[in-house]
Amino acid sequence: MKRRVAALFLAIAMVAGMLAGCGSSQTSATAASQAEGTTQAATQAETQAPDKTYKVAMILDSSIADGGWGAACYNAMVAAAAETGFETQYTDGLATADFASSIRSYCDLGFDLIFAPGNQYSDAVKEVAADYPDVDFALLNGVVETENITSLLPDAEQIGYMAGALAGLMSKTNSIGFIGGLELDTTKMKLAKYEEAAKAVNPDITVYSAYAGSFSDTAKGMEIAESMISLNDVDVMFGDASAVDSGAREVLANYEDKYDIGQPGDLLATQESTVIIGSVVTDNARMLKICMEEVMSGEFGNKTIYGNLENGSLSVGTFSDAVPEDIKAQYLEIVEQIKEGTFIQ
Repeated sequence: MKRRVAALFLAIAMVAGMLAGCGSSQTSATAASQAEGTTQAATQAETQAPDKTYKVAMILDSSIADGGWGAACYNAMVAAAAETGFETQYTDGLATADFASSIRSYCDLGFDLIFAPGNQYSDAVKEVAADYPDVDFALLNGVVETENITSLLPDAEQIGYMAGALAGLMSKTNSIGFIGGLELDTTKMKLAKYEEAAKAVNPDITVYSAYAGSFSDTAKGMEIAESMISLNDVDVMFGDASAVDSGAREVLANYEDKYDIGQPGDLLATQESTVIIGSVVTDNARMLKICMEEVMSGEFGNKTIYGNLENGSLSVGTFSDAVPEDIKAQYLEIVEQIKEGTFIQ
């Protein structure tokens, strides 16, 4: 019985071997053809497949049309994206309670980079970044360093010095003003250095300051400016309050010889104004471009990118005709001293 079974298996094996032998040439050719076709298809797909399109989104509590901080940050994002090929999106006019949910929405939509232009977004960024480790976050004016967060930090000390020096040189009444949005560390630093620089160039200067409690309350900016002018004869102002600053400028325009110093963009280069005498220009686009390049290279996160006079991320904006040539020359010398660290010892 065992022999019969063995013989049967042997016969089956021989028949299978002959069939395989007869078809081996054709099977091999077919396999080779299929392999070649697969290789060609892969090569063609690789050639035709577009590069990955990276996307960046900005959230904002004020407006991208505020003529100040919001507009400058939005324009910086668009400028950096144009150089790196990123697609852009934004949501503005957000309440504080909506920061995190708006960020999460962009993360769920597959955005690669979230741009949060202010220290007030720090808590929301940290919260969401922990839940989305594959999404990168750029936080402007905040100091948070984790694997997927990079901080962008314009030099608040240099900004305050630059604005204060120009205000001190230009004031005729020896009274200048400062309007802050919220009492953030960076804003408080700007105010301190603004006052220090103004008094360094004009010891008779008095600095009046106020916080609006908002970055979007234009009416509050108008109220503060009107009060400073009527009560203290303030004739030069500097603001760190976005749309609030726009409100202050509306009031200044109703008076003669009342001026404002803009930031963070070169405001006179983009708009006509009778009150802006110059701007302290922060090149957020340069810092954002570095972020975008590091997102694409996989080197993003766990660092702070500083913006200052030394690396060109901070500069002097366009002067108005209201600034006399001698004051302009004196001011530019002071800016060089600030850059070299010799202005105030």
